[in-house]
Amino acid sequence: MNKILRKKALNPTVTLMEVDAPLVAKKAEPGQFIILRADEEGERIPLTIADYDREKGSITIIFQVVGASTEALNHLSEGDFIHDFVGPLGRATHTDGLKKVAVVGGGVGCAIAYPVAKKLHQLGCEVTAIAGFRNQDLVILEEEFSAASSRFVKMSDDGSWGEKGLVTDALKKLIESGEQFDQVITIGPLIMMKFVCRLTKEYGIKTVASMNPIMIDGTGMCGGCRLTVGGKVKFACVDGPEFDGHEIDFDEAIARSNTYRDFERHAYEETCNLFKGVD
Repeated sequence: MNKILRKKALNPTVTLMEVDAPLVAKKAEPGQFIILRADEEGERIPLTIADYDREKGSITIIFQVVGASTEALNHLSEGDFIHDFVGPLGRATHTDGLKKVAVVGGGVGCAIAYPVAKKLHQLGCEVTAIAGFRNQDLVILEEEFSAASSRFVKMSDDGSWGEKGLVTDALKKLIESGEQFDQVITIGPLIMMKFVCRLTKEYGIKTVASMNPIMIDGTGMCGGCRLTVGGKVKFACVDGPEFDGHEIDFDEAIARSNTYRDFERHAYEETCNLFKGVD
């Protein structure tokens, strides 16, 4: 069991937790993830490592409350214990040799984009961070991105934070102004990543997308996280979670992500009813 050292609400639906996990922190790298169970009867859910502190022996996770398991996790407090916390899993982000990179994050995906930008920045890479949110109220990690990038471009759907528009608008503007990136790394909603990759393909810019499909065991045995990449079946938990964005079948991934939506909504509502009156 792993103790929750710190808990902080980043916005009305997104929570940060710092968890005591020295063995995970010892090996963790940007791009990797953990699998946890909030309690003994909970389901296994994957969450990307948002940060780590090797000296302190802690792992930071950031999650959006969207289903029964994240609702249960969100009801734990500082000093409580997470029943299972396993990792690091997946392949770390490839950072060697990169000199100029655009890191494009959307929504809660910015929690995954941040450690990647931070690591590249620490290695001396010129990092352009582009973050997009629906509105000002949903913004997370603004100060952290400012510190981890050479240039930070803020975008929002309604113009209440930064410029009005999509992350693809900002990226296209930079490319057409003459910016030449070694690589673009995109993390966020599937539809956002699809159009980022479509844009960069037009300009011949290598692009990596971080995928977070349905996942159960994290070892490649269940097959739940399968994707089609370059016409071949890949498993996000062991082959990824990052893949060549120009080879991912995003339409298939989007269709599969909607498979259990009704079930997840029902489970979430049941869990909310269970916790009513607990706080």
